[in-house]
Amino acid sequence: MDSGDASRCRNPDTLRGRARRATALAILIALGTGPVGAQDRPAPARAAPRPAPAAGAPADPVFEAMRAGFEALPEADRKAVQDALVWTGDFNAVVSGAFGRRTFEALTAYGARTGGADPLDPRGRAALLAAGAAARNAARFRVAVDPGTGAVMGVPERLLAKRTALPSGTRWQSQDGRVTLESRAFPPGAESLDALFEKATAPLPGRKVTYKLRRPDTVVVTAETGPGLSYIRYASGPEGVRGFLLGYDRALAPEVDRLVIAVANAFVPFPDPAAAPAAQLPSSPGPAPAARVAAHPAPQPQAAPLRPASLSPAPASGAGLAVAPGRVLTAVAVLEGCAQPRIGPVSARVLATDPAGLALLDVPGALAPLRPALRSEPVGAEESVITLAPGADGVQAAPGEARGGDVIAALQPGSGGAPVLDRSGALVGLVARYPAAPRRVAGVVPPARLPVVPARAISAFLAAQGIAAAAPHPGGGPGAVAPAVVGITCR
Repeated sequence: MDSGDASRCRNPDTLRGRARRATALAILIALGTGPVGAQDRPAPARAAPRPAPAAGAPADPVFEAMRAGFEALPEADRKAVQDALVWTGDFNAVVSGAFGRRTFEALTAYGARTGGADPLDPRGRAALLAAGAAARNAARFRVAVDPGTGAVMGVPERLLAKRTALPSGTRWQSQDGRVTLESRAFPPGAESLDALFEKATAPLPGRKVTYKLRRPDTVVVTAETGPGLSYIRYASGPEGVRGFLLGYDRALAPEVDRLVIAVANAFVPFPDPAAAPAAQLPSSPGPAPAARVAAHPAPQPQAAPLRPASLSPAPASGAGLAVAPGRVLTAVAVLEGCAQPRIGPVSARVLATDPAGLALLDVPGALAPLRPALRSEPVGAEESVITLAPGADGVQAAPGEARGGDVIAALQPGSGGAPVLDRSGALVGLVARYPAAPRRVAGVVPPARLPVVPARAISAFLAAQGIAAAAPHPGGGPGAVAPAVVGITCR
């Protein structure tokens, strides 16, 4: 299927089958309202402040209250909420983490329809994320590296069950051929954005171009062809040009509309090898080898400010907690297959392990030991907790909820062995295990449920190793523990 005649294969419609809505979707995807890859304008780390109302115009208190609640969430949580609203059918924009009228209307519509808890409080947000995950799982939506192009693609595999390898990409189709998704890649010098733009916008009988955008590194074109519409996107980078073509019959709009947005959200034309999902969309089963990551230096004694968990993957295989001079506590799972664990430039040696899933490392010269007070009473159902893990920009804080001995939080790779704390800074437990290939949505790992080694097991293990219990640190909070969190890498 040539890029100039992509719309002839009974292709797409966007939102109610009207060219006006197709154009709106193209603008939303193309004009920087959401993440579309490393070559596009990134989403803000924090939601941009909403302009003040014009003089004399009263502020909308409901809007402002919802905005405040939304922007108080970490970026990963904001994006997870928007992504869930895409899957519930309430949000028809691109996930960016920024609050605006569309997010407000989506949250309002979802709340009114479900009649449940506020979707921004912990209980209501958990219900929303669960609803979004259920819809996403029902579609078997998989975000992974496309081996045909090297781009990250999101594919609704339940609908697009037919897969064909192409000379320069991959084609996915529905069984009846009414929905088609194709990925394309051109090596440097083989094709230019200008040439692809000309092909995609050239006049053809029966086709009407409804929207076109040409940027230095991006091309977006939508067109209608009677029974459907087409959506074409290309991006250029040092590796050449990569893109995708999506089409579906307008009669399928109620079913496919949200999938169009989800595919656009997931597309990353030139992923960072260290940040790309480990899984692939292969022509034969089997995951791709995990990307090698750089060692993360041990934290300095001075406490750095905590950062919200972000899209940046942790540059470590796991996390540890310095609990005594030269001693680091971590989870056994972090050391599986790790012949030579290291903390910064220093080699670590396993001193002891425990059936509960704990390991104690000997790390000569380990900095900033701190034994946080252990949480003595059980964590309440859905109680708020904070997980600290090493990240590319220092220690990152991921808020979450305790649930039946587990933690539900948007933890990024490198969080195995990370300490889980209550709001006072008392140690609730350690993340026992992190998945080797976590599910990603639009490049970010959304909130997931992970097992925790409880505080009582930690207390018994450290006591057996001769490490005395710590006294509480009044008023320290989770931030006081940050200097003792270290990254563990494997060589």
